[in-house]
Amino acid sequence: MQLHGLHHLTAISANAAGNHDFYTRVLGLRLVKKTVNQDDTSAYHLFYADGEASPGSDITFFEWPMERERRGTHSVTRTGLRVAGEAALRRWAERLALHGVTVGPLHERDGRLTLEFEDPEGQRLALVDDGGAGAAHPWSGSPVPAADQIRGLGPVTMSVPDLRRTEAFVTDVMAMRRGRRYQIAEAQPVDVQVYEMGEGGPAAELHVRIEPHLAPHRSGAGSVHHVAFRVQDDEYGSWVDRFARMGLRSSGPVDRFYFRSLYVREPGGILFEIATDGPGFDADEPKEKLGERLALPPFLEPKRAEIEAGLKPI
Repeated sequence: MQLHGLHHLTAISANAAGNHDFYTRVLGLRLVKKTVNQDDTSAYHLFYADGEASPGSDITFFEWPMERERRGTHSVTRTGLRVAGEAALRRWAERLALHGVTVGPLHERDGRLTLEFEDPEGQRLALVDDGGAGAAHPWSGSPVPAADQIRGLGPVTMSVPDLRRTEAFVTDVMAMRRGRRYQIAEAQPVDVQVYEMGEGGPAAELHVRIEPHLAPHRSGAGSVHHVAFRVQDDEYGSWVDRFARMGLRSSGPVDRFYFRSLYVREPGGILFEIATDGPGFDADEPKEKLGERLALPPFLEPKRAEIEAGLKPI
């Protein structure tokens, strides 16, 4: 039993319109599902992905009117977005600067060329050279040339003050493999432990910063709500059974209509999700029209008028 990599990452925005502008117009991602938080239908849930809405390419946002996050440990601290090659990264540095985005220097991090930046709300992101490995699904409607488009997520980096309990959880419960360790030369050097899933590589890695000197973070706009990991559809039941056998305090089975989910918190409080590849975002609208209208799962469809009345148009 194993996870197969990253499925999606969900973060918090206080400005859905601005968020949509940045992720589609600046980053060139496709809005593949415009829906609502199924547990709080007053809030948009926006999914951005590649041209085929592929699992592992989604970065998603809940719109909640919150103050900016207070940064700290016990949190996801940076989301990697994969692109192919140094030339693409250099063009991205120019593109982001033209759009007024402050960009860090192009540098090597853990053996990969990396370009770090933030979205307008302080969401910490990084473009990472994945060497062009694996399939790519460009979006024909993107303002970014196909060769430079974001190919998917990875790696995702989180912070904990003490590695021991988190390592036991991600290896014994989540069945990840303990990989290499590297150090980041910051004002106070930070050790980072890498955990691998499936075939490995940046699309299937979780990087854990060990930062006992930091205070705990406070959630808010610019923070990450949860990170989700991929399982095949026919493996989902085995993971539900596994969590039950271990006596974990989890969500139990959750059907999100576009995929099935299972939520659990690692010992430091960071929310993990297991998510299936299917049925997919074209379960209720044609693939060529994804994201063009407010999509609601069947159990929310009777409330459409009420839900739409409570949302600001994007």
